[in-house]
Amino acid sequence: MLPGSIQITGETLSGAEVKDICDSLKENTVRLLSVRGCQFSDRDFGRVCRGVAESHSLAQLNLNLGVVSSITRTKQLADALKTNRSIQTLFLHGSPLLDAGLVALNTALSTHPSLVCLDLGDCMLGDEAVRLICGMLPPDGAKSGLRELTLSANPAITTKGWARLAVAVAHSSQLRVLNLDYNPLGDQIAGMLAVAVASSRTLEVLDLEGTGLTNQSAQIFLDMVENYPTSLRVLVLAENDISPELQQQISDLLSEGEEEEDKEAEAQANANANAPLACEKIAWIPHSNSSGRHVILLTSDLGDSLLAETEM
Repeated sequence: MLPGSIQITGETLSGAEVKDICDSLKENTVRLLSVRGCQFSDRDFGRVCRGVAESHSLAQLNLNLGVVSSITRTKQLADALKTNRSIQTLFLHGSPLLDAGLVALNTALSTHPSLVCLDLGDCMLGDEAVRLICGMLPPDGAKSGLRELTLSANPAITTKGWARLAVAVAHSSQLRVLNLDYNPLGDQIAGMLAVAVASSRTLEVLDLEGTGLTNQSAQIFLDMVENYPTSLRVLVLAENDISPELQQQISDLLSEGEEEEDKEAEAQANANANAPLACEKIAWIPHSNSSGRHVILLTSDLGDSLLAETEM
């Protein structure tokens, strides 16, 4: 039987329903488990965590909207993640984790062998949490790390925390998608992020919607995409005090870059098709020559993408 999905939203789960979920997890018949906004007892949450720990099929776990509501539940989830080896995507958006919660989860998250997509939006995080998250964005030559990271709506993070993150992003060997929307960043932090984007060889999507930016920030990003090579393909600047003209100029330049890379990739594919079989086996296309669409699908192929999920 092929693994399927269990998706329940905003309901109070009975003991019988939790038992069904746990049985499915232990039988490895679930690839996606979403209980966003659901309510159940601490005892039942512990049962679900034990099921997660035992599952070899679970690839996406959605606990958004307050399911992980206490430090006790956070520690139970951490214990489950230490044993689980299959989860690729973890949604904790809207959980009151605080920095203490990230401390409890840090070892499990940073050492998980499969985790590549993490949503920590609206989790009441501060600078200490950011310091730990930077450890999940290892530099070139180090261990693998996150490919998608969401830190939306965490206003307690200070300039110091964002500066630390910018340095980690600049040197990350894996990160493709970074969502920082609805944080009070302002132009100063946006300038740091522009430098990080210019330095990154992997970042393709940056969401800065509603982050208090002005034309000053937009001009820096425009200069960057106009004059320097970048992997960036999508820059979201909606709900900022930025002129539509500047936003359109940036969008047009990013689109031109993506079209050029699509042509290069097509030419490479045609060349590979005409090459001898032995050459096909060793042909390699750098990440910078693969389109953003393919990369995003790589970490979001189990249901709604992370970008779509965080809009809900």
